[in-house]
Amino acid sequence: MITINSLSGGKTSSYVAAHYPADYDVFALVRIEDERCKFKDEKIRKEIEDRIQAPFIGTAEDDTIIYTMLDLEQYIGRPITWIAGPTFEQVVKKASGYLPNKIKRFCTSEMKTRPIAQWRYENIDDDVEMRFGYRANELGRRKRMLEKTNDNGMTEVKIIVGRTKNGKKNRWKDIEYCKPAFPLIDDDPKFKDQIESYWKDKPVRFAYMNNCVGCWWRSPLLLNHMNSKHPDKMNWFAELEENNKGTFRSDMTYRDIIKWKKQITLFDDDFNECDSGYCGL
Repeated sequence: MITINSLSGGKTSSYVAAHYPADYDVFALVRIEDERCKFKDEKIRKEIEDRIQAPFIGTAEDDTIIYTMLDLEQYIGRPITWIAGPTFEQVVKKASGYLPNKIKRFCTSEMKTRPIAQWRYENIDDDVEMRFGYRANELGRRKRMLEKTNDNGMTEVKIIVGRTKNGKKNRWKDIEYCKPAFPLIDDDPKFKDQIESYWKDKPVRFAYMNNCVGCWWRSPLLLNHMNSKHPDKMNWFAELEENNKGTFRSDMTYRDIIKWKKQITLFDDDFNECDSGYCGL
């Protein structure tokens, strides 16, 4: 069985990569097309384009995640496979202009899970065990993922496996994507403080928070705080709402969140993972 470490750019999945060598370490990049959010280091931007073999303007995540993956690759001494699915804008267009939200949360499946599954189908002719960076206190996340596996204990994903006979349409098929594994729960239980302590003196740069800057799982207060750090990206999220169908949240628009005047000054330490949500990988 082939082993794969699923990397998100956060400290926990990076810890898995550092302690559990795998046949492959895989990272799916979330791309956006807005030139105002263009990745500033032109040399690194071109390197990423070479790695993903696709255009790279910017990412919906904190730009630091790019350096995280490059640093981590040097630290673990193994190449990291970068994968790029459709851009965020392409995903929304494919959904007829409707935005993903807490009810129809198709962004993760279209920009992370399905692209990795497609790469796995095209490059690996064997069963796959995929390791996820879930910590010992995240039993609920583990349970939800395992509940979605089939009778063989495998997660299934629908991907493109060719074209129809007339060549006009894609041919789709459910494949056995991977057998999920959770080493930081089942093998050597680890908690957040242990992960934080491990990376304290290591040469790997991490973002303040990983996942998309404007992830709607985050509280409005945190999203407003993220606007102070990433105004161009938060404005991009607000414009997606204004130019497409629906909103990311049911309670308020992103433009309202951006304009919201706080009564107190907030600091990075005022927020934690309970405020931020997660992308579900």
